[in-house]
This record gives sequence, structure tokens and C-alpha cells, in this order.
Amino acid sequence: MISRGQVYFVDLNPIRGRKQAGRRPVLVVSSDAINRQPLVVTVVVGTDARNIPRDYPTNVRVTARETGLPSDTVFLCFQIRALDPSRFADPHTGLTSPVGEMPPARMAEVEAALKLVLELS
Repeated sequence: MISRGQVYFVDLNPIRGRKQAGRRPVLVVSSDAINRQPLVVTVVVGTDARNIPRDYPTNVRVTARETGLPSDTVFLCFQIRALDPSRFADPHTGLTSPVGEMPPARMAEVEAALKLVLELS
């Protein structure tokens, strides 16, 4: 099952405008109750940390070591997407397996960034 806090690589194409494109890491932010339903999975899109030299309050920078990702990553919490669960299947194996997981303390940073983006108290 796809779970909150897990990180997957998904193909985000096709896109329009300024959305992140291509095969990218995404962090699952929707609740597990929603993730169990045959609906959509809400994610925050990540990018290679080398692409984002400065830190912003709406981004969360994590190291490869703490998440299990192949490289340091910045999760762009203003890039929220709802994805069909079929996008999470590996194109070669058809399996849905996370490539990493966000540590709880870092997940709290993501939640704080989402509150800023969505103006939630």
C-alpha cells in the first residue's frame, strides 16, 4: 500500500506550464485513509538539490542518507499534485515500491511548509 511519508519515483509527464516534468521523486502527503481508497494520492514533488541553491520556507531539503534516495533532494511543497495510483507502478516491473521514506522530524517540516503554502493555521 502507498503510505504517507513514503517517497517514490513517478513519471509526471504530461505537464503544462511551470510544473515539474519527467521522472521525479514524489513524497506522499495524503493520509493513509485516503491512500487506501481507489482515488488519487496527493504528493509533493522533489528535485535534485543541486537545482535549488537557496532555501525557501516552502521547500524542504533532505539528504540522500536520511531518506534512502540516490541524491540529496529538495521537496517543493508549493508543487502539490494529485496522482492516480497507477503512476506509482515501476514501468519495468509493474510493482509499486517506495525508494525511500521521510523521517518523522523532516515530515513535520513538510507539514509546516504545506501550512504556509495553503495558509492553514
